[in-house]
Amino acid sequence: MDTLSHALWGKGLFGYRGHWKLAIFFGAMPDLVSFGVLFIVKFFSGSLKYNGLPTLESLKQLEPFPDWLFFMDNLSHSFLIAFFFIALVSRYRTELVWPMLAWPFHIILDFPFHTKDFFPVQIFWPVSDFHFDGISWSTPEVMIPNCAGIILLYLYRFKKST
Repeated sequence: MDTLSHALWGKGLFGYRGHWKLAIFFGAMPDLVSFGVLFIVKFFSGSLKYNGLPTLESLKQLEPFPDWLFFMDNLSHSFLIAFFFIALVSRYRTELVWPMLAWPFHIILDFPFHTKDFFPVQIFWPVSDFHFDGISWSTPEVMIPNCAGIILLYLYRFKKST
């Protein structure tokens, strides 16, 4: 799934009880700590040759990927890591748990929509490398329902608030 969609799902599902900025952050965070950092590194090194919003094809143009990128992607897309940090935060700041749930929801969205060829989501990393060969998130069969779902969610939130 694209990072903007993750941010919107995060806010729409987990940002309505307050802390909406954190819900946006945690919805997008798994992609930001891997590919976001890669974009920054490529930008400042002058090796970024793409202008515009990132797409699956533009990400593939960044190959070869550095080893740290795979580590960061696995780290940020693991249920074990996400729930470890959520449990840790829940001991001290329980009001932050709800917006932090946008993080495991990000993982749920990514799991079926990443192929084994391009950053398959290893949901139980580092204990297991189990992954699913899904449908690419960049296909119309995924993107159209994704956009429709986001629109319906925000229409629902708008209607509930009026």
